[in-house]
Formats: sequence, C-alpha cells, structure tokens
Amino acid sequence: MKASLAIALSAAAAVTVATPLSAAKRAACPATPSTANFSDTKLTNPFVFADGTSVTTKEDWACRAAELSALLQDNELGVIPPPPTSLTSALSGNKLTITASNGAPSISFTVTLNMPAGATATSPVPAVIAFGGLSIPLPAGVASIIFDNSGFGEQNDQSSRGVGLFFDLFGSDASAGAMSAWAWGVSRIIDALEQTPESGVDLSRLGVTGCSRNGKGALVAGAFDPRLALVIPQESGSGGAGCWRISDAMFADGVVTQTASEIVQENVWFGLAFNAFANNVTALPVDHHFLPALVAPRGLFVIENTFFDWLGPLSTFGCMSTGQTAFTALGVTDNMGYKAVNHSDHCAFPAAIQPQLTAFFDKFFFGQDTDTSVFSTDGGFIFDKDEWITWETPTLSGSLVQEI
Repeated sequence: MKASLAIALSAAAAVTVATPLSAAKRAACPATPSTANFSDTKLTNPFVFADGTSVTTKEDWACRAAELSALLQDNELGVIPPPPTSLTSALSGNKLTITASNGAPSISFTVTLNMPAGATATSPVPAVIAFGGLSIPLPAGVASIIFDNSGFGEQNDQSSRGVGLFFDLFGSDASAGAMSAWAWGVSRIIDALEQTPESGVDLSRLGVTGCSRNGKGALVAGAFDPRLALVIPQESGSGGAGCWRISDAMFADGVVTQTASEIVQENVWFGLAFNAFANNVTALPVDHHFLPALVAPRGLFVIENTFFDWLGPLSTFGCMSTGQTAFTALGVTDNMGYKAVNHSDHCAFPAAIQPQLTAFFDKFFFGQDTDTSVFSTDGGFIFDKDEWITWETPTLSGSLVQEI
C-alpha cells in the first residue's frame, strides 16, 4: 500500500475538490516519495515536504497543502473521489434534492434548508451545513442546512463499512471511510447550491458544523473543501481535533482516552488503510494537526470539552495548538480559535463559549472586525511543546491563491 503512495498522490491530488491548486500547477510541485519507512514520534513538521524540501513561500504552502491532502487520503481517510459527471438539483419549499451520477448508477438525497425570512437570490444569507442537526446556536439571519451524513455513509459499527448512498454510487469496496464519504457529500451540497441561487444562500458565506462523531466529520469536510468559509467542529475529540500520537501518550500515562487502536475497532470513520497504523501511529506520515493546516487561512473555531477524558482534552489542545502554526505562517493566526470548557452534557453548548462563537460568526459571515484570538482550555494541564514539536514556524512570503 505505501509503496504506491506516489501514484496515489498524483491521482488524488489532481481530482480531489480539496486540492487548492489546479492540476497544471500541482504538476509543478515537488513529487512525494514513498513513505514506506516513515517514522516520527513527534508531531511531523507541516512546513517540510515529504522529500525534505522546506516550505518558504505561500506558493510552496499551496503545494504542501495538496501533498497533505493526498497523504491524509492515502494513509488514513481513504480517497475522496472527484465530482460526479452529472449533478442536478431541485428546490421544493425548504427541501433541496440532489441527484448525482457517473452514468449509472445514480443517487439522490435531500437536505433541509431552514431559511430566515427575506432570503432571496438578490438578498442571500449565510448558511451553516450541520451534520445530523444543529448543536450550536446560530445568529439571526443565518440559515441552517441539515445533512443526513449517516445516510450518506453509515456509522453504526464495523458492519457499516461500505454502506450508504456514497457507496451505492462508488461501490462498497471504495477506499473511502465514512468521513471521506461525508466530505464528498458536503461538496455536492455546495455544488447544488451553486445551481440554485433561488435558495437564497450566499455561497461566499458558508460554514459547516457537527458534534462528537459528526464533529470529526465537520472538521474533515472543512479541510477538504475551500468553499467553506467557517468550520466549527464541536467536541470531536480523538479522531477529530486530537492527534493520534498525543492520545497514545495520554493512554500510556493512564488516562483512558480514545486511541487509534480503539477507534478502528469501533467504527468505519476511516479508510481501511488506516488499520495498518492503528497499533503504531509513529509510522503514520500524517497526524491531525494537518487538518487545521488544510483549513488555513479560512475561519476555524474548535469547541472542546474537558469533562470527558475519552475526548482527549490534552490531545485536542496540543494538536490544535500545533495546527494553528499554519495560520501563523500565513499571517492569519486569529483566523483559528480553540476553547475547551468543562461540562457534563456532551454536545450541549456552554454559554461560556457564546462570546467567542459570536465573534467568529461576526468576522467570517458579517465582515466585522472582531476579536477571534481565543485559544484556551480550563483543563488545568500544560501542553509541552518541546516534547512534541522539533521545528520552527516560518513566516511565509508571497501570496496564496486557492483554486477549486
């Protein structure tokens, strides 16, 4: 599997919606060698290509982001396919029905649009795509789009592998795990919205959110479609905002937290290729500080909960602290925030986080100059950067242009 990484990279990077470069520009980027002998006990440097070349400019970063995208797909998530050859949409009331096909077979699914009064094609409003339903409050004037992600890629247990609408289209043996399937589905929702301006949704002000397992999915979807201006994963924990390496260290220290070896037995969120790393994450050429790096420079507000050790509070804080370095390198540190608050009701929204959530909405949906510099936890622990980070964050020169 790993020996074919260079081939998988060229295929995935050329067609994946998330790739921030056109195929022609991607071809000019450094080639990624096989990572068959990869090993890193630390959090791998996002500012060095797999071939050892340093990232020094924002143009370099666009190439590195395409590489990170491919590495995540090849080794952990499974490949996110290109858009379908045919996609049509039909709006009836507040229901948007989307039909996608690659000839045959085809699939259809419906999302619910909850629109504020007055939203029209000439006066569109921002909208948040919510995995499974909303668990955070939305400001007045913001629409919600409810996505049945479990119907798109089932997530009951191991028996869910290859089950759902995505797999009806691409085959039950597709390499994608459920989260890759969901990310593909979110991109199709955005495609359909582009076809239906009468929905009243402003495509320049789109967000995505979800909680717990759906928070994992929201973070992945946000990393893999640059059309999402604001990404808000809530209590995604291990397998989401947490880093595999830190979670393993927590478990070794006696903290009962979710690890890679447990998660691959629990459900099918990840591709089968990830199973090879579950008991040896130091051989994994990626970790989840790469996910916020792929969101950068767009808006990202990570909400976590220190009450549950299972969610890996130290892991998520340390992982996202490390991921924020990509925002810093691009000169937009405050575009990413993190706040973890202790409360016993999983997926409830704590009032203590409301000011920061409002600030992110106001900045990325309403163009206001707000303070989004939050990065805090009430967990009472310290993330030892010297233990996990052996590299410096560069200041990247030049300009970054994201393309779809």
